[in-house]
Amino acid sequence: MYYQVVQYIKFIIKSKNQHGVHSPFVYDLITKCFYNKNKYEAYNTILKYRKTLLKNNSKIKVSDLGAGSQVMKQQDRLVSNITKNAGTTLKRTKLLYRVTRYFKPNNILELGTSLGIATHAFRLGNKKANITTIEGCTETSAFTKAYLKTLNIENISLLTGNFNDETKRLSSNNYNLIFFDGNHQKEATLNYFETLLKTTNNTSVFIFDDIYWSKGMTEAWETIKAHPKVTVTIDTFFWGFVFFRKEQVKEHFKIRV
Repeated sequence: MYYQVVQYIKFIIKSKNQHGVHSPFVYDLITKCFYNKNKYEAYNTILKYRKTLLKNNSKIKVSDLGAGSQVMKQQDRLVSNITKNAGTTLKRTKLLYRVTRYFKPNNILELGTSLGIATHAFRLGNKKANITTIEGCTETSAFTKAYLKTLNIENISLLTGNFNDETKRLSSNNYNLIFFDGNHQKEATLNYFETLLKTTNNTSVFIFDDIYWSKGMTEAWETIKAHPKVTVTIDTFFWGFVFFRKEQVKEHFKIRV
């Protein structure tokens, strides 16, 4: 936690808003998506999904295949507590919705389904998208699959398995958006990144969760930024956005969201 506090202070000092951003692509993304103040009807659906989970006191035996939770150490966890402590926050879920709505990705991959909060936002953001999401914990996967089914949320392929195995199997596909929200360890994150680079095109975006989770995760983020195929990155502290647009000059941004 101390590491994150120190990094956040550094981020606040160095970060900016849209002013001073000279890249038209990044400026438009910030002003039309990140800072979009529209009150979309989908926000009510997002809130309802979250509230229902917060009221759910059923237990799941969670198998943490990655770094695990910094808050919940016990294996048997209430769905309500997972939502509160480990689920994507409401603010970030709304941002995921706006990002999906803005880029309109046809093929989406998510590493780390958890309770499907982000998955649900992707579906709302682009109802025509093909969504594949991977969850390493068998019981969590079963719960979320059943929950999504009760809400009639379709055209989502929820895979249960090890991220290493599943990403290798999916590496011949093409994805417009990939959300890395699982494991949170340096070597694993870099491995997923390298494996899934094969799936990118000029308009693809990678979103990495918790880039300041630990010193190792920040080192992974710096390695990703330096990769020759990466042209533009946006550090929002809680997420790192990566773009592969060949027409863009290599540039890195720290943006307050």
